[in-house]
Amino acid sequence: MAENYDVIVIGSGPGGYIAAIRAAQLGLKTAVVEREHLAGICSNWGCIPTKALLRSAEVLHYAQHPGSYGIKIEGTVTPDLKAIVARSRGIAERMNGGVGFLMKKNKVDVIWGEAKLTKPGEIVVGKSTKPAVQPQAPLPKNTKGEGTYTAKHIIIATGARPRALPGIEPDGKLIWTYFEAMKPEEMPKSLLVMGSGAIGIEFASFYRTMGVDVTVVEVMPNVMPVEDAEISNIAKKQFEKQGMKIHLEAKVTKVEKGANSVTAHVEMKDGKVEKITADRMISAVGVQGNIENLGLETLGIKTDRGCIVIDGYGKTNVAGVYAIGDVAGPPMLAHKAEHEAVICVEKIAGLPNVHPMDKLKIPGCTYCHPQVASVGLTEAKAKAEGRDIRVGRFPFVANGKAIALGEDQGMVKTIFDKKTGELLGAHMVGAEVTELIQGFVVAMNLETTEEDLMHTIFPHPTISETMKESVLDAYGRALNA
Repeated sequence: MAENYDVIVIGSGPGGYIAAIRAAQLGLKTAVVEREHLAGICSNWGCIPTKALLRSAEVLHYAQHPGSYGIKIEGTVTPDLKAIVARSRGIAERMNGGVGFLMKKNKVDVIWGEAKLTKPGEIVVGKSTKPAVQPQAPLPKNTKGEGTYTAKHIIIATGARPRALPGIEPDGKLIWTYFEAMKPEEMPKSLLVMGSGAIGIEFASFYRTMGVDVTVVEVMPNVMPVEDAEISNIAKKQFEKQGMKIHLEAKVTKVEKGANSVTAHVEMKDGKVEKITADRMISAVGVQGNIENLGLETLGIKTDRGCIVIDGYGKTNVAGVYAIGDVAGPPMLAHKAEHEAVICVEKIAGLPNVHPMDKLKIPGCTYCHPQVASVGLTEAKAKAEGRDIRVGRFPFVANGKAIALGEDQGMVKTIFDKKTGELLGAHMVGAEVTELIQGFVVAMNLETTEEDLMHTIFPHPTISETMKESVLDAYGRALNA
């Protein structure tokens, strides 16, 4: 007989394992199905190990510019690529093992293999056709295998994979996805990055700091196209100052592969085609949901543009089946998946006052140098909605802590509704802004007005003071600029 659960989660990434833990906390008998590696792409190949690489690049940058801080380092400072990659992979393995521990701690069963929906409330788990691409940390003792399992509630959290453009498909050698970009066997002398979203620009930033000649090709008018245009332009100037070459409103139309290089035919804004040759190319044109081979068609689960259609609580059009995270559509961010997981499970458990996901209050962070972070409406979107707005700006060059850190290039931008004082959006570029943005996220969730923010005491000296000054500037009251 099939083993029965209250909740089965398919996928153990940020959305999946958080859903499993929350379900277990609420007393629901829970299992999670995984085919490749616990903790998903985020911990194994995305969010965490990329930050390890970027941290190594940051340390290298400071070590190569000690004079800016009154320090002398004798001799040449050079990166050890194998050690940098090994550190990143070691951190990924640690995260992987940590999720295994959490499954055991919360008494969540792990079912190893590939799940397929066969009928309402039932899945069949077969042997994984996608073995782990890195050494798997020891699996929890409560790991189960192939077979039929039933549950009152099935949550699909299968994540996403790199999108490939026809004719420019990654081959793992000359054209990379983030998988290959994270563990290069040798450092290329030149690199072409196709796409300047978070993934593309973070790798561009890492490789440029490591001394690689980097060219970025972006089809949209701005780097990091989802960001506020003004913030994007500030970041672009800093990237170019670092030596990056950036082509906007340009697209790769064709690729020619050499023995150890790739030549891209790039159609520029004026229609002219320029050939750009590089040792390696990264395809960073987005990701697509893993919706294949799940049996969605069997149950008639609706999809749209490669993602599963859900409501604000993760429910699909089929009773008892839910979807969260990347597979449920943009924004494809780990913290969105985690929050969606909690909402979905608490709704399943019947908890009162469960609020649906509000996508306008999901922060976005890009860990390039300088960092970029944002939440809410951009200035352009606010105007497009017909909002009467006030916009505040405050530069890092006027902030004492930023100057002391040697990180005085940046800005905080805030957007308010002129009539109500509602904070509509906040956008930042500069040192550690990914750690600062949460202050504005909390403010928006508490429906804070400009008056509340003006009355808040920010500690001195901190970069966070730029946040308050930006609010003050929106109302013509900035004190330090």
